[in-house]
Amino acid sequence: MSTVLETIDGGTRYLEKRGIEDARRHMQMLVAHQLGCTRMDLYLQFDRPIDECDLAPLRETLKKRGEGIPIQHLLGKVWFHKHEFKTDARALIPRPETEELTEWILSWDLPPSQRVLDMGCGSGVLGLSLAAARPDWELTLADVSPDALGLARENASLLEIPNAAFSQSDLFSSISGPFDGIAANLPYVPETERATLTREVMHDPALALFSGTDGLDLIRRFIPEAFHHLAPGGWLVLEIGHDQASHVAEILQTSSFTAIEVKSDLSGIPRFPYARRP
Repeated sequence: MSTVLETIDGGTRYLEKRGIEDARRHMQMLVAHQLGCTRMDLYLQFDRPIDECDLAPLRETLKKRGEGIPIQHLLGKVWFHKHEFKTDARALIPRPETEELTEWILSWDLPPSQRVLDMGCGSGVLGLSLAAARPDWELTLADVSPDALGLARENASLLEIPNAAFSQSDLFSSISGPFDGIAANLPYVPETERATLTREVMHDPALALFSGTDGLDLIRRFIPEAFHHLAPGGWLVLEIGHDQASHVAEILQTSSFTAIEVKSDLSGIPRFPYARRP
C-alpha cells in the first residue's frame, strides 16, 4: 500500500515524463482532491497509507492529466476573485488576466447603481464576480453558447447571486440595453495560431478561442454595436491578445468612442482597452 508521499512522488515522475509543467503541484492537487483535503494538509500526513478505493480513481485522473486534460477540468473547480467557480469543458478556463480585469473594474469610482453587461460571459467568472462585489449593480451575462450560459447559471446558483440575468445572444442580437458599462472577454486567438496552442488550451471550446485570421473578427463587429448599446457616458472595457492593442484602439476611435486607453496586465502586456461613449 502506497503512502501519500510515495503516491505524490510517483505521480510527479509520471507527469514529468509526459511533459506536464508544474507536475508536482498538479499531483498534489489531484491527491488532495481525491482525499478531500487541502494541499497543505498533505504535508501533515505524508506517511498515511492510501487505500485502493482512493488509488484506483486517482490513477484514472492522473492518466487524464498526463494526456493533457486541464487540471481545472479534472478538479471541476477554479478559484477566481474571492470565490470558487465550477469549471468544465463547456467554457473557457478562467485566466489570471481576466481576474486582473475584474479587479481593475472594481477599483473604479462608479455610481452605486450600474447596469452592466458581461458579453461573452463563458462560465460567468467576470460578471458574477462583479455582481457579488456590487450587489446594487444589475448584471446581464450574455453568450452565444447555450452550454457556456448553462455553466454560468449554475455558478450563479452555487454562489447565490441574485442580481444577475442571462441571455443567449450572438453579440447584441438578443440584447436591448442601454447599459452604463460593458465588459467583454471575446475570442481573440488568430486561426493561424491554432497549431501552436498547448494541449490544455485546446480542451477549451474553439468557439471561445478563435476569431478569424488575425483574431479580431468578432471584436470588429462588437465594438460599433457596443457603442449603440451604451448610455451616454457609458464605459467599455475588453480583454485582448498580446499584440492587438493598436488595432483595437483604432477600431474604438473610428467607432466614435472617446477617452481611449489601454491598460497593461501584470506582465506588462497592453491587455485591457478602455473607452467611453460621449
